[in-house]
Amino acid sequence: MDAQKRKRLEAAGWSVGDASDFLGLSKEETALVELKLALSKRLKQQRLSQQLSQTVLAKQIGSSQSRVAKMEAGDPSVSLDLLVKALLFAGATVSSIGEEISLSARVRER
Repeated sequence: MDAQKRKRLEAAGWSVGDASDFLGLSKEETALVELKLALSKRLKQQRLSQQLSQTVLAKQIGSSQSRVAKMEAGDPSVSLDLLVKALLFAGATVSSIGEEISLSARVRER
């Protein structure tokens, strides 16, 4: 949003910010949410690139299809370790997961 539009909205009594501001998240909480979302998106891309169904991936990691769907949707109940495990079983390398984490951090620093 450009500065002029922001000033007009604020002058009209609107509060301008992002989801983190609205929810009152700290920098660390925002970073965690963004990291989980980046890994969730990467999991879906990786699974599709390997032509795996959610059901097949779920069996490989000892989980359920609905849990894999939750992972890909960025459900907050999904742990980071389960996301990483699923990524590895879907064919991602430790290096590619590290790159995704690094990319998430670089986007956040802008």
